Amino acid sequence: MADVKEPGAAEPAVPMEPRVPMEPGVPTGPDVPADAAPSSGAMSTRRLCSEDYNDYSSTDVTPEGSPPAGINGFTRPESYQRFGESNGTTWYQTLIHLLKGNIGTGLLGLPLALKNAGILLGPLSLLVMGVVAVHCMSILVKCAHHFCYRFQKQFLDYGGTVMYGLESTPVACLRTHAIWGRRVVGLFLILTQLGFCCVYFVFLADNLRQVVSSANSTTTDCQSNRTVTLTPTMDSRLYMLSLLPFVVLLSFIQNLKILSIFSMLANVAMLISLVVIYQYIVRDIPDPSTLPLAAAWKTYPLFFGTAIFAFEGIGVVLPLENKMKNPRQFPLILYVGMTIVTILYISLGVLGYLRFGAAIQASITLNLPNCWLYQAVKLLFSFGIFFTYAVQFYVPAEIIIPPLVARVPERWGWLVNLLLRVVLVGITCVLAILIPRLDIVISLVGSVSSSALALIFPPLLEIATYYTEGMHPLLIAKDVLISLFGFVGFVVGTYEALVELATPAAVINGTSTSGQ
Repeated sequence: MADVKEPGAAEPAVPMEPRVPMEPGVPTGPDVPADAAPSSGAMSTRRLCSEDYNDYSSTDVTPEGSPPAGINGFTRPESYQRFGESNGTTWYQTLIHLLKGNIGTGLLGLPLALKNAGILLGPLSLLVMGVVAVHCMSILVKCAHHFCYRFQKQFLDYGGTVMYGLESTPVACLRTHAIWGRRVVGLFLILTQLGFCCVYFVFLADNLRQVVSSANSTTTDCQSNRTVTLTPTMDSRLYMLSLLPFVVLLSFIQNLKILSIFSMLANVAMLISLVVIYQYIVRDIPDPSTLPLAAAWKTYPLFFGTAIFAFEGIGVVLPLENKMKNPRQFPLILYVGMTIVTILYISLGVLGYLRFGAAIQASITLNLPNCWLYQAVKLLFSFGIFFTYAVQFYVPAEIIIPPLVARVPERWGWLVNLLLRVVLVGITCVLAILIPRLDIVISLVGSVSSSALALIFPPLLEIATYYTEGMHPLLIAKDVLISLFGFVGFVVGTYEALVELATPAAVINGTSTSGQ
């Protein structure tokens, strides 16, 4: 499949009627690659029907009467055929997609996150969170394998795996309302994806505002650190409104092949920008002795939100594995890929904080010098983020829009489709205007939705899946501990982010423009 998306992936099997969308359960990530975007909805159905694939997920199977499997019961992956296996991705392609699915705007906010945690506590916390996040990804894959083998399913997405997990619990109430597991996962996926879109609006506005305000002072000398007098320009909120018509037009693109072209251009632009950023921050690093080893505890929840926002790529693992030619290679690819991601996160966070110290801003691009090279980097990254918006927006649009369009006469379907897209894009713009601080938006999205998908749900899913088959008490304690850690981060991180939002507007403006 073309390189459409932050995380390719094959679409799960879907309902037989094209106008009836499947329950939400789609791949996501801080910047989900376009390959993974079409995991549900009418677009997926059209593709499946056109290629005459069998609908393996539509069989009516219940947990009762299914063959039992132990806690490591999925030991024979060759016992069923994977969807798209014959023309699936190689290990190298899967690794690239995994990296794309976990590297995005959250990466640029990590230097400020380390400021909120401390130069020693921050990297250690990032390492621990990386290990826990990868472990939760492996739990999700293991549980999906368990149910695929148990019910002879072709593929299960995140929401479907949670639903079957609830159906396997000994608690009657959970079994009765198991469908709500799929719906809750779908809700958090929608919140996460729309949250990413809000982050993109703020990121674009902040970077474009800085480029415009320093345009008259931009120089070809990238070596000097002279102070630049910025030209007064519009408030960042007005930049968001100015961008809104262009983003709305971008959201009208529903052809995945066209989106794949934009996704490729965005990936190239962001890769070039990262290389230039790295070569700048490794030079002239000042004495780090003045930086605190551990920051005040009140700012640590903000670090948690930003870090989990960056690591929230768990929705990508099942589609990526399903699309592989040899899925048995996926566990190694997962560990190698996430090791690279964790090293990248820690290195950019540490180097960025060391280079700029207390002056670090919400995005490290805002700290770059006002010379032509680094202004071009800001524009390049903004270009990439602009087109990534369409990829991220595709996921919630395909969950929300098709069932609503199905309720109106067919001749009005196209108009309702476009109007709903305008409304959804407008909502993300309004939310960004109400919260025009990039660091707070990232932390809030990470604390509210990413923590649930990446830390809270997977350990509980493992308990629900294997409890009736016998689990060691230490394994149960481990899962409960991880979920509690995610829940505490969810509550405290959300609270601290909302407290920051309550800061008087004058202080907010001063903070957001102090480094510009």
